[in-house]
Amino acid sequence: MLRTHTCGELRPEHIGQTVTLCGWVQRTRDKGAILWIDLRDRYGLTQIALEEGVEANEVRETARHLGREFVLSVTGKVVERHSKNDKMPTGAIEIRPEKLEILNAAKLPPFLIEDETDGGDDLRMKYRYLDLRRTPVRNNLMLRHKMAQAVRRYLDGQHFIEVETPVLIKSTPEGARDFVVPSRMNPGEFYALPQSPQTFKQLLMVSGFDRYFQIVKCFRDEDLRADRQPEFTQIDCEMAFVTQEDILHTFEGLTRYLFKEIKGLDFPTVPRMTYADAMRRFGNDKPDTRFAMEFVELTEIVQGQGFPVFDNAGLVVGINASTCAHFTRKQLDELTDFVKRPQIGATGLIYARVESGGVVKSSVDKFYSQEELQRWKTAFNAHEGDLLLIIAGEPNKARKAMSELRLEMGQRLGLRDKDDFSPLWVVDFPLLEYSDEENRYFAMHHPFTSPKPEDLALLDSPDTIGQVRANAYDLVINGVEVGGGSIRIHDRAVQARMFGLLGFTPEEAQAQFGFLLDAFEYGAPPHGGIAFGFDRLCSLFGGADSIRDFIAFPKNNSGRDVMIDSPSPISGAQLKELSIATAVVAK
Repeated sequence: MLRTHTCGELRPEHIGQTVTLCGWVQRTRDKGAILWIDLRDRYGLTQIALEEGVEANEVRETARHLGREFVLSVTGKVVERHSKNDKMPTGAIEIRPEKLEILNAAKLPPFLIEDETDGGDDLRMKYRYLDLRRTPVRNNLMLRHKMAQAVRRYLDGQHFIEVETPVLIKSTPEGARDFVVPSRMNPGEFYALPQSPQTFKQLLMVSGFDRYFQIVKCFRDEDLRADRQPEFTQIDCEMAFVTQEDILHTFEGLTRYLFKEIKGLDFPTVPRMTYADAMRRFGNDKPDTRFAMEFVELTEIVQGQGFPVFDNAGLVVGINASTCAHFTRKQLDELTDFVKRPQIGATGLIYARVESGGVVKSSVDKFYSQEELQRWKTAFNAHEGDLLLIIAGEPNKARKAMSELRLEMGQRLGLRDKDDFSPLWVVDFPLLEYSDEENRYFAMHHPFTSPKPEDLALLDSPDTIGQVRANAYDLVINGVEVGGGSIRIHDRAVQARMFGLLGFTPEEAQAQFGFLLDAFEYGAPPHGGIAFGFDRLCSLFGGADSIRDFIAFPKNNSGRDVMIDSPSPISGAQLKELSIATAVVAK
């Protein structure tokens, strides 16, 4: 090794020892008679001190030619630091160098390699290898590493076996768009990159590997957001001979283990909520339960008083923003503009204040008497100083808009603390959802999800198909879906029936999924599983909104890697070899 110690290792007990450190120059400070160098590696930072008349001239001369991010080797004696820095682990010592060697010079970086940098997102993405030197980014990847190791420890302790599944697979029509890969050896045919290892992990259950897991790369060609990347990582798990209760118990255990190991937090049993209750109480199937502010449905209370917005609405719903009656007209106008944004879709916002003595004043006073407004107050269980916010419209749109408003109010009132965690199981999702555009049903999770056994009879009638509940579950933390899964169908006849409900002909089902249907005829056990979004889980534990901060080399919002300039055209010769006639050819 070129070094005897790291830059984060030395303490007062090392005083008097001669050591060699290697790292990058964070900064230099030259005061003439004394010169300091801060040397950094991934373990920390150590101060090097050179004093006029103490260190050799050639050592001081080398030090004066150092620039930021020069790669340096320092050999010297550990001494007590006169002006100690209790904010850094090595702040009680410094190195008096006997030898400085420049291992590699460096250009001036395009942005500061500091905790608080002057580099914007695009610049830091282009020079990601420099951004990774910054302590916050490095800490994010260290957190990711610790999370992965903890996942493996827990699942290994539960007798899971880690199995790698193929990356080059078959394209399927359900779900998001596939990334496809042309096959040179099979002209005109294509592989797909997996959106998940779903069918392979089910085949592993048929094979007798009753507990499988994999920390696996998955790929989806979809529009990107802060919590999405074209390639992402899942903790993918499957178990045989289990019920839903077994799955929830096992992976609630994993969740509690991770919080204990990584955050030092103990959680009691994770509460559960049905999909129907989540939509009714929060308008969202992944509710943020760190704060209350639950929905109050007012449709029957407010209709019939001559106010067209309410009288013509399929749903009138509101929330009680406790103690917010002091909001100014400007603040209320801001909230109105917020809900009228196209991505939220409300046509407006009605509000009412509970003032001194319990009197209710609303923005629609001319349509409602004080007696009627008191009924609002009772429905909201409101008290003096409370602000009632109300949205009306088509039920699904009104719930969605109110859900967004609730989250916005939670943010404005400081109720969404990133250091506060509220996990929740959401269960009993609908099995199918109907698309008016395509005039057919789609699987709400995926085609392999089992219906609740008690709902099987509902599949027999077109009038009740939409009422069938899935044997499915999501783990939600702070309004973020971090994991989801289901008990799978393990009977060929039931799976074939499901494909039929989703619009597959028997021939199409056999062509796409015949390998799985055939496998079910050779003794498939009851089985189920779950997949956690590992990138999302890391960002949640790290208190960040974007998963990109926890991926070493992420793509930008256009799905591009601006560092290596990918995707990019390929040559005509490559296209010809792949039997692809039409494409953009590299110049």
